[in-house]
Amino acid sequence: MSSLIEQIDKSRLPRHVAVIMDGNGRWAKKRNLERSQGHVEGVNTVRKITEIASEIGVGYLTLYTFSTENWNRPKEEVDALMNLIVVAIERETPDLIKNNVRLTMIGDIERMPEFARKRLQKCMDDTSHCNGLVLNLALSYSSKWEILKAVKAIAEEVRDGKIAVEAIDDTLFGNHLTTRNIPDPDLLIRTAGDLRISNFLLWQIAYSELYFTDIYWPDFTKDDFCRAIIDYQSRERRFGKTSEQVEGETA
Repeated sequence: MSSLIEQIDKSRLPRHVAVIMDGNGRWAKKRNLERSQGHVEGVNTVRKITEIASEIGVGYLTLYTFSTENWNRPKEEVDALMNLIVVAIERETPDLIKNNVRLTMIGDIERMPEFARKRLQKCMDDTSHCNGLVLNLALSYSSKWEILKAVKAIAEEVRDGKIAVEAIDDTLFGNHLTTRNIPDPDLLIRTAGDLRISNFLLWQIAYSELYFTDIYWPDFTKDDFCRAIIDYQSRERRFGKTSEQVEGETA
């Protein structure tokens, strides 16, 4: 892995990497294991990827941990996932503090069981003083839910005379999203081969670089993360401009 880290240009790191962690269930099925075992292995991968992201200097790592659509899964699996997430985060919190990693969450947290909310809030409080990598968990999250929530909040402010319709722009709208204190992702990684976004950060990834891999999340390694960063750095990010304009700005 050291050779791959050496290939990364530390001056051109993505400030924010978002990850759709897909393939836990298929990883387990392929090995004739229970789906829950795939989720357990997925937690181990979270630890490894958080470590490498922190090591190379990524500022923000957002992990799609549990979507609002996941509430539709069998109750036994949902309950097991909730317990696994809480126990795993509690177990990792001392190491997060040791490595100066701050834990945050986005999503419809009120929909989560009370025990999960309270215990995860304590983990966030315990890491709130850390100023290194921000590990942001998208829990009970969907982008459509987030966008609708922002629209309703803005509509109420217009109704109450707090803002004028003419004042609504990209910045104001972004400030009503759950990610208002986080820069938009520069890079979005999805594992396990599916080529879709699955209702994740739809507004925020308007200009993100997308990286898809067939590797199941439990098998995704630190090397694989480095390869995604290296691939990202090989791309020209134009944001609607021409290559000549971009070259002129960097000359």
